[in-house]
Amino acid sequence: MSDWFLAGDVGGTKINLALFRQEAGRLAIGRQDTFATQGSDSLAAVTGQFLGEEAPAVVAACFGVPGPAGGDRVEGVNLPWVVDRIELRETLKIPRVELINDLVAAGYGLNVLPPESFAALNDVAPNPEGNATLVAAGTGLGETLLVREGGRWRALPSEGGHAGFAPASEIEIDLLRYLMRTYGHVSFERVLSGPGLYNIYRFLRDSGRGKEPPWLAERLMEDDPGAAISRAAAEGNCPICEQALDLFVAIYGTEAGNMALKILATGGVFLGGGIAPRILERLKGETFRRAFRAMGRMTDLMDKFPVKVVLDSKAALYGAAHYASLGADAAGGKPRPGAPSSRKRRPA
Repeated sequence: MSDWFLAGDVGGTKINLALFRQEAGRLAIGRQDTFATQGSDSLAAVTGQFLGEEAPAVVAACFGVPGPAGGDRVEGVNLPWVVDRIELRETLKIPRVELINDLVAAGYGLNVLPPESFAALNDVAPNPEGNATLVAAGTGLGETLLVREGGRWRALPSEGGHAGFAPASEIEIDLLRYLMRTYGHVSFERVLSGPGLYNIYRFLRDSGRGKEPPWLAERLMEDDPGAAISRAAAEGNCPICEQALDLFVAIYGTEAGNMALKILATGGVFLGGGIAPRILERLKGETFRRAFRAMGRMTDLMDKFPVKVVLDSKAALYGAAHYASLGADAAGGKPRPGAPSSRKRRPA
């Protein structure tokens, strides 16, 4: 019977947990559940509730956490508590527990997702030995660098989403000036995320570049603004929303191109997070492609980078399971010392 691994994708809104094991050489989900983050006492308490008394023996666990990870304690972004690796290991009686950044987890997920989990935006074959990058816009903007190691991707932690926004057009320069009045430092996350789409919309509205219809004003108060804007753009009945989404897509193309150049991503440029699959048809259009390629003297080089959208929302969960299953520190170090389990679980 194959070993069981516990994986967690921890976010500011929800926590996805799953038990995995190897079946026919691939990781397969045995059981999964989702919990609300806010109102939970701790990650250990939520995970203990998920496992229960009748769970199978778990040999290793890995949790993808928003924020800088790498030590025993992580103060995750938008989390109501600190995530403590030692507490998790001792409370859950799991011999090995790892904490990694959530985008690093999604990066490792690319090792195990099937081909149908991706949608290609261009017709470029990847270099099997080349580097890659994952740029994921959602509630925030996550980025990770991927290098080949032992025939698989090794994901490197990054907080690149908080690097300074570099405008690539006159309208983007005006957008930067507008946001500087509110934020001072304007990161790419301020424009390339769900809240970032709303920032773009507000700039267009407040600068007189578009009018806000009354029905949209009501929807923005009742719903998540970024989601409301993208839906209105898809419906085709709101010119200012379409303009906002087009500008968002252009900025996405620019930052994806920036990351491709920084790591020479001949292995692939992957667009992850919750937004890209929802605006897939827009990303397939000329706006993204033009912005991605507009790199001056490097324009021709941009045609050597394959670009794909990650369609599977469980990429980080699979990545955490993959990391747990490696049996050693996936970043290249030695296995962490683990405490032997004193609480026996019923074998599966």
